[in-house]
Parts: sequence; structure tokens; C-alpha cells
Amino acid sequence: HVIMSLLCKGKFGISIAQVTQLPPAMSGKEGEDVTLNCKYETRDSNYVLSWYKQPSSGEMILLIRQEVYNKMNARINRYSVNFQKSDKSISLTISALQLGDSAIYFCALQEPTEGEVTEGDIQKHQSLA
Repeated sequence: HVIMSLLCKGKFGISIAQVTQLPPAMSGKEGEDVTLNCKYETRDSNYVLSWYKQPSSGEMILLIRQEVYNKMNARINRYSVNFQKSDKSISLTISALQLGDSAIYFCALQEPTEGEVTEGDIQKHQSLA
């Protein structure tokens, strides 16, 4: 079984961007789908939203990105997003959970005018047999 225990906190950008991930706790088992939610605030009209994975090795892996002007939701392999510009939210769905999915996941908002990436992080994903 893959059990995901999520602890969330947000970081703030240069006074105009904020990313928050909810809920603070979640669990999932191998083979199930799990959805991670992210809400953001920005005054910029041109931005990119991304989801990253940080496994125990510490490397940051870009999973998927969504440009604000793209009306189609991004989808790559087992990862898909549901981008709701009007609600200022983007969720990441991981399909058919695998043991290797145990990691820290980051939702990031990049505003080109600021050149700053604002991150909210989901911490402590644990794998239990």
C-alpha cells in the first residue's frame, strides 16, 4: 500500500502572489487515484502554474505545467491537472498510485513580470507496506 500523509504550508512571493494547498491531510493506496489541490492569488494576467515532485533523493522533478492562456487542461502520463482560472485553483490528479509516487509535491506559480517562483509545499509522503 502507498499511504500519503500530507502536511501543507504556503510561501509568499513579492507581495502579489500566494499559493495555498489543501487539504492538510490525505491518504491513498496503490492503484487508487489521488488529487492534490492548490489555490493561488495573483494580480498578474500572464503566469504559469507547475507541479513538481521531490523524492527522497532531493531532486526536483517537473511533472506538469499549465499556461494560463491554454484552455485545455494539461495531461502527461498518469498526471493530469484541472485548471480553473475563475476560481484561481489548479489540482493535480495522480492516477493509479504506485510506491514510487511517495514524495513531497510542490505547486508553483511563476509570474514572468516578477521572475519569481512562488511555492506551496505538500510535505511528508510516506510509503507503508
